[in-house]
Amino acid sequence: METKKSILPFILLAFVTLLAFFFPALPSGEETEIDGADVAWMLTSTALVLIMTPGLAFFYGGMVKKKNVISTMFQSFICMAVIAVVWVVFGFSLVFGESIGGIIGNPATFFMFEGVVGGPNWPGAPTIPFALFAMYQLKFAIITPALITGAFAERIRFKSYILFLILFFIFIYAPLAHATWHPDGLLAGMGVLDFAGGTVVHMSAGVTALASALYLKKGSDSGETNPARITYVILGTGLLWFGWFGFNAGSAFGANGLAASALATTSTASGAAALAWIFFDAARGKKPTAVGVCIGVVVGLVAITPAAGFVTVTHSLIIGVVASIISRLVVEWRTRSGVDDTLDVFPSHGVGGMVGMILTGIFATHTINEAVTTDGLFFGQTGLFVAHLLGLIGAVVFTFVMAFILLKATDTVSKLRVSIEEEEQGLDITQHGESL
Repeated sequence: METKKSILPFILLAFVTLLAFFFPALPSGEETEIDGADVAWMLTSTALVLIMTPGLAFFYGGMVKKKNVISTMFQSFICMAVIAVVWVVFGFSLVFGESIGGIIGNPATFFMFEGVVGGPNWPGAPTIPFALFAMYQLKFAIITPALITGAFAERIRFKSYILFLILFFIFIYAPLAHATWHPDGLLAGMGVLDFAGGTVVHMSAGVTALASALYLKKGSDSGETNPARITYVILGTGLLWFGWFGFNAGSAFGANGLAASALATTSTASGAAALAWIFFDAARGKKPTAVGVCIGVVVGLVAITPAAGFVTVTHSLIIGVVASIISRLVVEWRTRSGVDDTLDVFPSHGVGGMVGMILTGIFATHTINEAVTTDGLFFGQTGLFVAHLLGLIGAVVFTFVMAFILLKATDTVSKLRVSIEEEEQGLDITQHGESL
């Protein structure tokens, strides 16, 4: 039985390889002049987004119990290896390949990166090499499954996690990214705007996190709160905050005014969200905590992500405050409900992404970005807001249902939960034979 389980990834790879013989590769766009400044900025942004994953490892690793720090951090790190390989083989094609029904890309379009290095530039990023565009997008694909790990930290088997993250990429991330960011994508056709991944990254990870927490149920010592290193949390937040400028400002795909605008809205939304978290707690008689401020920063960054290149700086302040308060309330609901979302991934990323998507539909304006063809509800137009509501409902339902299916499939092939004995001993030792 174990032999059959171990060869499953190779069977999936063989299946995708066969598809390449049936679907010819197609060009991605027309060649245009490369701009040196844009290339320099996008190389920098690509590195900035990549450093967010180690930052996330510290952020999550500091919050769990000492016996699970290595395993929790490693779950983020391994995504940089696994998704990089999947991306080159067929993952990039699934997201940006020839559209199949606006839902998924043809896996053979850029199979094994054929036609990517030296290929025609992507229409949405015409002044940078196509390979650079592909590598920048890879970093988004890497961090998304890593975000989910906070929901099932301290109770999932490592080899089962590897299988799940591959399935998540294929069946959840790739369809949502294609539908949102491909010119022929379903959500793009509806008029849904997602500047840097509110729907694609944060909602997909947050909703999958909720499904994971419900499926895996409570950990054996879920009531204990004993963070291993709060200093790790602060360090991780700093790296995330730093890298997020590449995440959002980089999504302008050039060294230009739009990148500067996105950088500004990212700065203000995150700061406003951190302060809102502190003041909200203070109004209820609670002390300001370092962990609380760090979570507030991340919530603000999440919420502004879909809106960063579409809204004014003033409106970004509102987005940060509103998202912070709503996420804080959902954290309290989650605690009372007994749902063991260990590190509150759903309240932070799922809810933060939803709030950001809705507020993008309210505050987006063509004065910031000409890509906004219909202004938001705040400006008296309803089309964009309605499209975002419909897109949100569709994305949430799709992700939640598909996540449960993938969790069950993974659990059938390779048991997800560690045993009670392994959980009590700690995953650092039982899964990796290492300890702090």
